Amino acid sequence: MLAAALATSLALPPLEARAAVYVASQDGGAVTRIDGPDEASPMAVGAGPAGLAAVPDGTLYLAHPDRGAITALEAATGRGLRRLPFAGQPFGLAVSRDGRALFVGDWQGNRLVRIDAESGAVEAELALGREPAGLVRDAVGRLFVAERGGDSVAVVDGTAMRLLARIPVGRAPFALALSPDEGRLYVGNVRSNDLTAIDTRALAAITTRPAGRSPYGVAVQGDRILVTNQEAGTVSVLAADLTLAGTVSVGRYPEGVAVAEGRAYVANWFSDDVSVIDLTAMREVARRKVPAGPRAILALPSAGEGGGQ
Repeated sequence: MLAAALATSLALPPLEARAAVYVASQDGGAVTRIDGPDEASPMAVGAGPAGLAAVPDGTLYLAHPDRGAITALEAATGRGLRRLPFAGQPFGLAVSRDGRALFVGDWQGNRLVRIDAESGAVEAELALGREPAGLVRDAVGRLFVAERGGDSVAVVDGTAMRLLARIPVGRAPFALALSPDEGRLYVGNVRSNDLTAIDTRALAAITTRPAGRSPYGVAVQGDRILVTNQEAGTVSVLAADLTLAGTVSVGRYPEGVAVAEGRAYVANWFSDDVSVIDLTAMREVARRKVPAGPRAILALPSAGEGGGQ
């Protein structure tokens, strides 16, 4: 019944053969698909979407932390697939490589939960530090979780659901991003205004450098790291050694950032829009209006494109 209702409300035109970027608007209860700097299609998904994750087949998962639910929808058509209840406050999301399991950070419950992506049944859980925020999975199945309230990153074996390491970082870590070769994990520390680089093989912090005022979102493009600065309304561009290479002005209170096909897309929470940055010219080239409160953002590659955020 729910899937049928969602299918009606979320219908949108088919994707073209290029990357698509999705932004979740927490206040507006919508996800917007952006195929490029000139097109945007809002999709109603219910109140309060905050976290976003996807699998290569195009299934999108959205966490609704204030509703205790996770929504799954088909990206190519906007068809609602299912609504999964969650006993807690789901926030960070990651999906197993085969798409069968969903990893959920429970912000209020201070735990990582693995659930069946079809039924929502709990398969396993692991206690974590306070306020698990950003969550990413690497190619070998490890989960990296920003423990915002503990000033640390937890490393978890996703199969055994066992803690492998806990790595101290800066104050209030929130967003995480892996380098293309997954040898580095970059951690935005909101309250200490810096970025920590972690060696993912040694599972140890390498260095921490200034990254702007309230670094809230992180993405990687080649050997450059992009960091959104909430309080400054900018994106800092850092080189591989974490030295500042440039700064780009965007909208008000930027949060999530994703990269696709030579552009960066930045969700501006307070100005209700998405900034599009040309990464060659290093400047904002477009600003697209979206429903209120855009926060999380991700990119899905086009068919035949090798990667994605």
